[in-house]
Amino acid sequence: MSATNATARTFLFTRTFNAPRETVWNAWADIGKRSQWWKPMGTPITVKAYDLKPGGVMHYGMDTPDGAKWWGLFAYREVEAPSRVVYVNSFSDEDGNIVRASMHPHWPLEVLTTVTFTEDGDRTVMKFEGVPINATGEERALFEDRIEQMQQAFGGTTGQLAAYLAEHR
Repeated sequence: MSATNATARTFLFTRTFNAPRETVWNAWADIGKRSQWWKPMGTPITVKAYDLKPGGVMHYGMDTPDGAKWWGLFAYREVEAPSRVVYVNSFSDEDGNIVRASMHPHWPLEVLTTVTFTEDGDRTVMKFEGVPINATGEERALFEDRIEQMQQAFGGTTGQLAAYLAEHR
């Protein structure tokens, strides 16, 4: 199946944190802080490369409970500290080459992701939006089918961020 310009339904996830925007941004932007919460609970993370700027990347790996290692790549397009980050999210190999997701061979190779950090008094609203790009109809359908699972996963990950922020006041 060939890729088309059709748009998949957008993944949306929003969470409000009881911390100022600068604090939440720093927990995102500082890789030492981020590696403590940006992962499934109890899963070690390895960061091979990190350069938070347009044209930079975050290349990381996660050890799974079954002994496998998944690699991911964020290719940063826009970085507007402390309010917005836009990146292309992909699965990768250990060398940083984009590859198919091992658990879903029809997962989109690229997902354009926008994360915004908005002040709400002394709190911060963090909003994620993701949509497959250059995807086939089959890839878009799988992405849409997994939106609820992605929301649950982001709920867990951002829950870890909330706990991190509470612990490091």
